[in-house]
Amino acid sequence: MPTVDESPSKRRSRSWIVYLLIALVVAAGVWWYMNQAQEEASPSGPMGFRSFGGPVPVRVAEVKQQSIDQTLQAIGTVKAFNTVTVKSRVEGELLALPKAEGSYVEQGEIIARLDPRTYEVQTEQAKGQLAQTRARLENAQQDLARYQRLASQQSIARQQLESQQALVQELTATEQANQAAVRQAELQLEFTEISAPISGQLGLKKVDIGNLVSAGGSDGLMVITQTQPIAVTFSIPQAYIQQVKRARDGDDLEVQVIAPGASEPLATGILTAVDNQIDPETGTVTLKAKFDNDDQVLFPNQFVNVVLKIASDQALTVPVSALQYGSKGAFVYKVEGDNVAIQEVMAGQMHEGLVAITAGLNPGDVVVTEGVDRLREGSEIDIVPADEGDRP
Repeated sequence: MPTVDESPSKRRSRSWIVYLLIALVVAAGVWWYMNQAQEEASPSGPMGFRSFGGPVPVRVAEVKQQSIDQTLQAIGTVKAFNTVTVKSRVEGELLALPKAEGSYVEQGEIIARLDPRTYEVQTEQAKGQLAQTRARLENAQQDLARYQRLASQQSIARQQLESQQALVQELTATEQANQAAVRQAELQLEFTEISAPISGQLGLKKVDIGNLVSAGGSDGLMVITQTQPIAVTFSIPQAYIQQVKRARDGDDLEVQVIAPGASEPLATGILTAVDNQIDPETGTVTLKAKFDNDDQVLFPNQFVNVVLKIASDQALTVPVSALQYGSKGAFVYKVEGDNVAIQEVMAGQMHEGLVAITAGLNPGDVVVTEGVDRLREGSEIDIVPADEGDRP
C-alpha cells in the first residue's frame, strides 16, 4: 500500500507538543529539588527548631487565678482644661508684653500694659466733680440745719424748709453718682494693666507692641491654655454607658493614655464626666478624664490611645498566644503528659497580654503558648524551658 507523507505543518505541531512535555518534566524536577533543599536548609518550627517527625518542641504556661482588669479602649484627644482668649476691656496703645511667648504664667500676673494716660485724666476729672458735689452738699446741709431751727421758731415758711431738704437729697444722690463715676474711671485705669485670668501657658502674641488695641477685639491679644491639670476627651459605644455609670458610683475610675505605637502609658488620671447625650450619628457618648500633667507630657490637641479601667476581677488567665480559634470557637492545646489535647474554652476580657478564661480550664492546667501551628489532637510534644534560647 502506498504511504502518504505527512505535511510539514503536522510534523512541526507534533514536535512542539514533545518539547512542551519535556519542558514541563524539567520544571517539575527543578521545583521538587529546590523545595527539598529549602526544607533542609531552614528550620521548620515556629521557634526555629528543626523537626523530622519526632516530638514537636513547644513552650507552655500554667493556668493561673489572678486579677485581670476590665477595660474599654478608645482614641482620645488631649484638651486644655481651660482656654482663655485674652482681650482688652479698654482701648489704648499697647505699651508692653512683660511675659514671653510660650512662658508659664500664674493667675493674676501682668501680661500686657496699655497707655494709661487717657484714663488717668478721666479719673482726675471724676474726682474733681465728686469734690465739687461734696462741697455743695456740705453747704446745703448747713443751710438745712439753720432752716430747721428757724422753722421751729416759725420764722420761715414751711415751703422753704422743704425745698432745702429736697436740695440736700438731690446733692446726696449726685454725690453717690459721682462716687460711682470715680470708681468707674479707676476701674478703666486698672484695665490698662491686663492680668492673667488663669494659670497656664501663653500662646503666640497676636498684636505687636505699638498697635492700638480696641476694647473686646475679636482676635484678642493672646491665648492662655491651662495644661496643669489637663483633660482628655474620648468616646465609647452607647452599650457601655450603664456599665461605666455603675462602676463610677462611689469610686474614681482610672484612665490611662498611651502614645500611638507605644506600649507604656504616658500618664494616668481619673474619669471626671460623662456627657448627657448620645451622638445620634455615631451611637457613642463622650467622656472626659483629668490628668495632673505635672511633667507636661500631654499637649493640647494631641491624639492618644485611651484605656478606661472599669473593674478588676479575679479570673483564670492564660497568655493570649495560647488562645486559638476554630470552626467550633475558641480552644487551647492542653498538655496531658507528653501529648496535647484540644480543649474548647470560653474567653473573656483581654488585658496586657493575658486573656480571662471563663470556662473549660482549671487552675494548674498547662497549655501550649508557642509551637501551636504544628500541633494536632494527640500530638507528642517536647516542652522547651522558658529560659532556653532557640536551638539550631
